[in-house]
Amino acid sequence: MANKENPTETAATPIITLRHVDKHFGQLHVLNDINLSVKKGEVVVIIGPSGSGKSTLCRTINRLETVDAGEIMIDGVAMPQEGRHLAEIRAQVGMVFQAFNLFAHKTILDNVTIGPIDVLHKPKKEAREEAMQLLKRVGVDQQAAKVPAQLSGGQQQRVAIARALAMHPKAILFDEPTSALDPEMIGEVLDVMTKLAADGMTMVIVTHEMNFARQVADRIIFMDAGSILEENTPEQFFTHPRTQRAQDFLNSIKNH
Repeated sequence: MANKENPTETAATPIITLRHVDKHFGQLHVLNDINLSVKKGEVVVIIGPSGSGKSTLCRTINRLETVDAGEIMIDGVAMPQEGRHLAEIRAQVGMVFQAFNLFAHKTILDNVTIGPIDVLHKPKKEAREEAMQLLKRVGVDQQAAKVPAQLSGGQQQRVAIARALAMHPKAILFDEPTSALDPEMIGEVLDVMTKLAADGMTMVIVTHEMNFARQVADRIIFMDAGSILEENTPEQFFTHPRTQRAQDFLNSIKNH
């Protein structure tokens, strides 16, 4: 959260670094000279109008989207375009998607253990014990034997968070994690994310939930038309935006 203690030295290597990242979808310039670094334990929230490039930026960090130019580094190591080394680095960055992306025909427990067993080569018994602890941490341990369709959207998203945590990531990316949820389920997912922030998890979050952003973020990134227009603390951004575009965006939210 914006005022939480961060014991790490500011001189430490950032967990996530983007340098001069560019990306096009055909003629559309979706990311334009993006420069961003995220320190260990920092919570960075990316906001902006629809189509501003927020989700694309989030997805390029672990190469779910390729880039046309620029460099992306995880804990000081440059991400290759492809291959085994990419998979190894990608495993260090968790991802929580808008649409949960759980395996439909596997149990909740199996969804959480498949990565640790197949990728980290963790013994099955150990992986299952840790998975149950994580499911308890996010409040869905009673659902472990069910399949995703038997859970609410909020429960499925909390399973997705447990699945990301099971890989012991250096950071977790959240791509609009509540936008597919009914209003009453949004709070239960945001509560889990708030606790993760308080526990010091490094997070990059794309969200439309402004109250949550203001409460949890260390830094707000405001994007429009593929560019980062503003970077500031939540307090400064929401009370004194520097650009007219950010002011217009905040006014449009207040009016809805």
